[in-house]
Amino acid sequence: MIKALLMVGLGGGAGSMLRYLIQKWTQNTIVTSFPVGTFAINIVGCFLVGLFWGWFARSMHWNEELKSLLITGFCGGFTTFSAFTLESMGLLKEDKTNLFLIYIGGSLIAGLLATYTGLRLAK
Repeated sequence: MIKALLMVGLGGGAGSMLRYLIQKWTQNTIVTSFPVGTFAINIVGCFLVGLFWGWFARSMHWNEELKSLLITGFCGGFTTFSAFTLESMGLLKEDKTNLFLIYIGGSLIAGLLATYTGLRLAK
């Protein structure tokens, strides 16, 4: 358990630092009001979590430490959106369409409302 926790922390730290660098680079390089950095990070993170998950699913011997480092740690630190999409795909794979729709709709609406409420309370 301790080894897995350390792997998650190491991967999460690396993912968070890379996210920060990419966002700063896009802010300084691309002049637009569209959040290009965050958008790109979310899409790349989703691609990576799918790639890593498929890689581990194909492997005969799952390496839990490497999985913790790359999926939970790196992708989780890089973007939590990747975990959201992976869980959403899991619901679709299990033919739980109603739960899928509730999860994505609820996450979007509740997330926006929570952010709005937090901003209002902070004022």
